[in-house]
Amino acid sequence: MSGEHPKRRSDPVAVATLVVVGAATLLLPLVLNTPQLTIYVTIGLATMVVAGLSLLMGFAGQVSLGQGAFYGIGAYTAAILAVHGWPPLLALVLAPVLTAAIAAALGSVLLRLRGHALAFGTLAVQLIFLSVLTQTPGLSGGDVGLSGIPALGVGSLTLTSHRGYAYLVWVAAAVVLLVSRNITRSRPGRGLRAMATAPAAASATGVNVVSYRLRDFALSAAYAGLAGGIYAFFLGYISPDAFPVMLSIEFVIMVVVGGLGTVSGAFVGAAAITVVTQVLSSLGTGPSLPAQLPAVLSDGVYALLLIVVLRLLPDGIVGLCSRLARGTLAAGAGLVRRRRVPVGEPPPAPAEAEVEAAQAEVAGMAPPTGAS
Repeated sequence: MSGEHPKRRSDPVAVATLVVVGAATLLLPLVLNTPQLTIYVTIGLATMVVAGLSLLMGFAGQVSLGQGAFYGIGAYTAAILAVHGWPPLLALVLAPVLTAAIAAALGSVLLRLRGHALAFGTLAVQLIFLSVLTQTPGLSGGDVGLSGIPALGVGSLTLTSHRGYAYLVWVAAAVVLLVSRNITRSRPGRGLRAMATAPAAASATGVNVVSYRLRDFALSAAYAGLAGGIYAFFLGYISPDAFPVMLSIEFVIMVVVGGLGTVSGAFVGAAAITVVTQVLSSLGTGPSLPAQLPAVLSDGVYALLLIVVLRLLPDGIVGLCSRLARGTLAAGAGLVRRRRVPVGEPPPAPAEAEVEAAQAEVAGMAPPTGAS
């Protein structure tokens, strides 16, 4: 029927990749030890934060250097509520809600800025957040931080092991990535892409640019708030030192390395940078080495990664893999379409239409009979 839309075929490569990643996600916690599970949980938390930042930067074209602040707001919201007797599960639910509300209030002012001004405005939010933490010891614990955060759970069912938190984090990360994927394929996602490239043209076609930007900003903050809430329950202790300005820079680097404007790039970038950070920390904490060496190594490697990715891989690791996959599939399809003649057999006879066309061409090129 003419009114029906054809069904979208699933990409076999994408489906196979999803199955492999899903199986690995379920099996890895069973074989990892406690330090490795901590890294595994850290990658999942970073994936959630970076997924929101990817929507903000890759689709809406907004630069944020304050995503670490929203991560911290979610963590402190969950921690403060839980320490003061609120049910931990309710505290975790309220963490992204309150974070999104604060982001919406701030975004109504910040999103009037553009480009570098917006980046510095969000960076100011991070600095203000850290200042508030140190100036409110009665609420946030000040420089000492908050301890005694209860385990996450309902009633007698609580998460007490790293493995349990690993499964929780990756279930939450899967939900976040699925929501982001659905958004990017919906009408709002198309509107985000349109206003990122040409805001005036998008507004002329009916896209409410101001509303879309504000909702996207709040949603990205909600992702970070959810990750921060889980982080607080996972560690049982939080302090301002866990949310430095460099954390927001790391999130931006993860987005760029993974691939701007891609949903799967959030996971790839988070995994790559987290692993690099752990390796650098291991190299810089050897005997007789200065305590500042891990931070210096991280800063230098981050700068080098950004230069290499921006120069050689502008669309990130996911973009490179997508190009290679498309090239491989195109080459394979070309080989299938190519008609090969088996050895020892005569070539196939040309079609009748081709023979007539060749005869007509020869007749037209031949000189008329009797011509000198």
